[in-house]
Amino acid sequence: MNNILYLPTRYFPAISGAEFYFQRMAEILTSRYNYSIDVFTSNAIDFKALREPTGRLIKSDNRFFHKVNSLKIVRFPINYRISEKEIFLRLKSIESFNSLNLSSECVKKIIKNGPYLEDLIDFFIDKKNKNYDLVHTTFFPYFNLIISLLIGKIIDIPTICTPFFHFSNPRYSDSILNEILNKFDYIIACTHIEKKILVDKFKIQKEKIIVIPMGVDYKRFESIHETQLNSYYFKESFFHKKEKKFRLILYCGYKNYEKGAISILRSIPYILEKIKNVYFVFIGPSTKAYNYELSKIQKLKYTRIINFTPDNLTGYYDKKKLTAFKEADIYLMPSRSDAFGIAFLEAWAAGTPVIGARIGATPEVIRENIDGLLVEFDNPIDIAQKVIKLLENKKLKKKFGLAGQYRVSQNYTWDIVAEKTHNTYQSLLKT
Repeated sequence: MNNILYLPTRYFPAISGAEFYFQRMAEILTSRYNYSIDVFTSNAIDFKALREPTGRLIKSDNRFFHKVNSLKIVRFPINYRISEKEIFLRLKSIESFNSLNLSSECVKKIIKNGPYLEDLIDFFIDKKNKNYDLVHTTFFPYFNLIISLLIGKIIDIPTICTPFFHFSNPRYSDSILNEILNKFDYIIACTHIEKKILVDKFKIQKEKIIVIPMGVDYKRFESIHETQLNSYYFKESFFHKKEKKFRLILYCGYKNYEKGAISILRSIPYILEKIKNVYFVFIGPSTKAYNYELSKIQKLKYTRIINFTPDNLTGYYDKKKLTAFKEADIYLMPSRSDAFGIAFLEAWAAGTPVIGARIGATPEVIRENIDGLLVEFDNPIDIAQKVIKLLENKKLKKKFGLAGQYRVSQNYTWDIVAEKTHNTYQSLLKT
């Protein structure tokens, strides 16, 4: 049995693709490949909490604090009291850290992102814990990457990072920050586009990068409505029953500019000008920018918008979320900040066609005019035109949904991802 340490930035009930990826890998690898996996993480729920005490933190009395499903979770408190300068000096006093040969500029920039988990560092320095064979971390460019490399040095084990590198976001173009990625033994990229960018632009060694896509629990989405749920659970629960025929556009993710949520809001007047009976569902954590834009749209008396947040959902497999994917006419996420986009796979698994942005890794995920459409990022008019095109063409909509569903079933299940991850681990552990 191999002992693996997972070190994500946050963990459930924090909800995003990175957290879900680690959760599914840990669950499948322990049950099918005889790994022992410990999950060490911060007590943050939202991104703000990684740096500021005013962010959302999970408390020790939360039922998910110590355990999620069958996995034991160890959450370390974020130290907000120590200054960035003090953190830097503390690191410089650690012999194993200095052997990483990271530039001061890189370290200082990563320190700013948080989370600083002093107790976790001390746990390995003081106890010299040697029970692990490999450490795997995510998410770039946060401080847990430094901690993972430090642990690798202290107990002399290989290190892997799945950075979820959002290379279309200008914040990821800093070559100084990207210096840290070359320090890992392996980098897992989600797409070949991501690998090419890391090699060509940021000079990451090609041999270090393994391409493993994301996955989906295909059968959960495929079998919706074959269980106890009626054929229109979501629509009948949340919309006007007098309107027997209406369309549903779904978005799932952080409601911000980067993910395209604000662009969708701005496209709504153009869509409703052409097609009246359309509802828009947004699932995910809200942001101030989203709420501001939503208030502007609502002043125009567009009442066909419904919002869900993690607070009124029960998790990744919430019944409302699953049926929304199944009953939606279109899944729309015109994002520039996705290393892959697990939600596209969820939509396809449910047989729902998708629309994404022609930027970043999305053109590799969505095959334009085969299983979905692409739009220009932050172009509300283009978004509206592509939505209208699909809504007015039932045959095309069905074709895209079925093509995506078949492709997911053959290439993008979590079982396939776990097998490739297992093979990657073994290639390191045998050297």
